[in-house]
Amino acid sequence: MNMEAMQRLNKCLEYIEDHLDKEVYIDELARLSFYSKYHFQRMFHLLTGFTLADYVRNRRLTVAAQDLAHSDKKIIDVALKYGYETPESFSKAFRKLHGFPPSQVRGQGRDLKAFPRISFQIQIKGVTEMNYRIVDREEFTVLGKGKRVSLKDGTNLKVIPLFWEEVNQNGTSEEICNITGTPDVLGVCMEFNQKQDEMTYFIGGINVKKGIKDGLEEKTVPKATWAVFEAHGAMPDAIQNVWQRIYGEWFPSTGYEHAGGPEFELYPPGNPYTDDYRSEVWIPIKRK
Repeated sequence: MNMEAMQRLNKCLEYIEDHLDKEVYIDELARLSFYSKYHFQRMFHLLTGFTLADYVRNRRLTVAAQDLAHSDKKIIDVALKYGYETPESFSKAFRKLHGFPPSQVRGQGRDLKAFPRISFQIQIKGVTEMNYRIVDREEFTVLGKGKRVSLKDGTNLKVIPLFWEEVNQNGTSEEICNITGTPDVLGVCMEFNQKQDEMTYFIGGINVKKGIKDGLEEKTVPKATWAVFEAHGAMPDAIQNVWQRIYGEWFPSTGYEHAGGPEFELYPPGNPYTDDYRSEVWIPIKRK
């Protein structure tokens, strides 16, 4: 991560800290980071291991505990200060992090859990180089099944794996390959709605045979210049590592940025849980 990108991300963290007792607006974080709302949230999760919502919630509960321990404020006042509408919802979240209710903070020698503020730093590592290629590709059609997915509170991170499980178990992925005439299955993120914080996640195959079938739909992926990255190893760790390096190393150190269109992961035939499995990440790019 270069200095400029690191400084932008640390400004986002400063904004969050300054707004723990106020509304944290994702639009402002996107503006500070120079990413879209979707890509900022995705990058944040990839780089930190936490969804943005989890990070903000845990930081609020940490400072809320300090507020209670070092003042005589009422629990309901602290709950409202840090964005909870009722003492009950605050108590439930507080207990989940700290292991006991907020009413037991004072005078009982309880050990509070501190969820520390994170910071982004430049690291110099002896890691392997990132192999990628740039591909110009005309528009193409994908046949498969799609699902509207919320991006709020990391919902997409839970829903998408379940969608894959469903498609693989009921035979849809195999059916897609037979109808389209391609052995590769794509997972496409597309049709982003910034206002609603949602997108379509589409599992399908490039429709070489121009096939069609009831229950399946066709989507068009527009012409674009793509950065293509290979992932080597078992899923999901191998491809998650590639995503982390794309946002943490590749974008900040090259003259490219995300072009804003659909992006996809490509899964060839084979056992995705073996160390020699190879998959790809395709991201639409443009010059800064």
